[in-house]
Amino acid sequence: MPIAPDRTARHAAGRCALAAALVAALLAPAVAHAQAQGLLTLNAATGPGGTTYSVPVQTMLIFSALSFLPAVLLLMTSFTRIVIVLSLIRQALGLQASPPNQVIVGMALFLTFFVMGPTLDRIYDEAYKPFAEQRLQFEQAVEKGSGPLREFMLKQTREKDVALFSRIARVDAAASAQEVPMRVLIPAFVISELKTAFQIGFMVFIPFVLIDLIVASVLMSMGMMMLSPVLVALPFKLILFVLADGWNLLIGSLVASFG
Repeated sequence: MPIAPDRTARHAAGRCALAAALVAALLAPAVAHAQAQGLLTLNAATGPGGTTYSVPVQTMLIFSALSFLPAVLLLMTSFTRIVIVLSLIRQALGLQASPPNQVIVGMALFLTFFVMGPTLDRIYDEAYKPFAEQRLQFEQAVEKGSGPLREFMLKQTREKDVALFSRIARVDAAASAQEVPMRVLIPAFVISELKTAFQIGFMVFIPFVLIDLIVASVLMSMGMMMLSPVLVALPFKLILFVLADGWNLLIGSLVASFG
């Protein structure tokens, strides 16, 4: 059943607004500390509905959140693994500028929204929608919204990576992975994604390296040492990739790797 355009727009706006709210929550302690030290002459009022910041503080938090959103997209979603694998397949094929970087980044961006769709829907339904309807306070909405994102990152993060950053941060060793702070979970998630992306890239490179070896051996046996093996192997790698329906296999396996 197709989704109505207005509902899709509300979901998209809700996701962006909740991401900005999460970043604002991370920056709120720093702002409060600066106010306590007299560094900011801005006002905040505490009422029955919670703390209400003045317009300058709200403006500063919004712009700070917008500047932090690219880092959230790169390091807290599936974007890192996808864009690295797509870049490696281009190198394996021996193509320097095709597909161009804009196409690779755009494809990685839309695949990221596809993979993160269930997580973003949960954040919208469990956190942003109740907050927009004033059924949750800001702090409660942030706590509810960080749950699905934390769950997604934990599924993709290796235990030894979490243990590494927990040891560096001197977090209690008895604490489970679900209890570690985000400052420990995020870098552990990033290095786990890098390792997984390189493992997939290794598997992608193998058939194309074999083609390069075969072509180089044939050219060497024919005495054509002045002819570049890379140039001769390129059309064979392209036709192999097309006949094997490489994009379908690659994208399908890449999306399936997120479980």
